[in-house]
Amino acid sequence: QVQLVESGGGLVQAGGSLRLSCAASGSIFSIPTMGWYRQAPGKQRELVAVITSGVTTNSADSVKGRFTISRDNAKNTVYLQMNSLKPEDTAVYYCLAVENTGRRYWGQGTQVTVSS
Repeated sequence: QVQLVESGGGLVQAGGSLRLSCAASGSIFSIPTMGWYRQAPGKQRELVAVITSGVTTNSADSVKGRFTISRDNAKNTVYLQMNSLKPEDTAVYYCLAVENTGRRYWGQGTQVTVSS
């Protein structure tokens, strides 16, 4: 089993920044992919950004140029630096880890609220 612990959410004004962290622990053998999804009230969970093998990244068009995903492999931790935040970025952000077997693990979620 893999456990994911997220931190860094909170309330920020539009234009501000937040940095989310997600640390993986437990039976970690190989987790090539980690990333972030988000879910706003009344909407489906959507991809924010993922990073594979610590190098390859993919992100939603809505956050390109504003959000940056990175990973510290030694710490099994993935980060999401969020700049120029907008009210529409308000959501619960979930960390995702994908084992090399394809099994997925989700964090408990952290609330990000951007006020206008």
